Amino acid sequence: MDTREHNQERTGKLQGKLALVTGASRGLGRWIAFELAKHGAAVAVNYANNHQDAEQTVGLIAEAGGTAMAFRADITKEAEVAGLVQEVTTAFGRSVAILVNNATGPQPMLSIEESDWAAYMDQLEFFVKAPLLLTKAVLPGMKAQGKGSIINIGSEVVQLGNARFSSYVTAKSAMVGMTRSWANELGPAGIRVNLIAPGWIPVERHEGVDTSDYARTLPLQRVGEPQDIASATAFLASDEARFITGQCLSVNGGNTFGI
Repeated sequence: MDTREHNQERTGKLQGKLALVTGASRGLGRWIAFELAKHGAAVAVNYANNHQDAEQTVGLIAEAGGTAMAFRADITKEAEVAGLVQEVTTAFGRSVAILVNNATGPQPMLSIEESDWAAYMDQLEFFVKAPLLLTKAVLPGMKAQGKGSIINIGSEVVQLGNARFSSYVTAKSAMVGMTRSWANELGPAGIRVNLIAPGWIPVERHEGVDTSDYARTLPLQRVGEPQDIASATAFLASDEARFITGQCLSVNGGNTFGI
């Protein structure tokens, strides 16, 4: 993606806030991190394996005048999550105010006959366990600040119920219930919890894939871009959304209508 499209006028609506974005070395996570930094947040770019890609994300942010650092951690492992949050808060000298649970793993399409419990657990590790570990780790800092924003990246598959994809659909569905329960529990502490449900947003791994058939099914007649998800994330992270919590925002060109 051409970074020139993203070098818009910087605003300060997230100024002074520290954001932690998981799975931010590439794909949607990269552009979410970039957008948060564009609006003034300092960004911790989490990655699991590819240090070079993570540093490229940091470089793009720095080139645009933002502040970011890369931090490696497997966010499905409790000890590594605790170490990640401690390392991030020490490096930036402040507590995390914005948490974006974006990281994902392989997403195999399997029939019911091909599926086993391990296939379901693989998805639940990323979309239920990891957000739980991360949220628990950042909560003390958010509660001390008296506010915070947690944004879970879900999927339109919850409504579409794609065939041969039940392990992924199930885990993403669990994210919806988790988001709403957390919003009720954490609201009195000033912490907002929301979910963004993207449609199919082509990123690096989809290079060369024909998107025309999918686009024709959408009311807006085009596929989404990472910027569409990034902009929605920055809005929900900001005080502009200070009275919004427990919501599931579909960002998919009208493919579905709310969850």
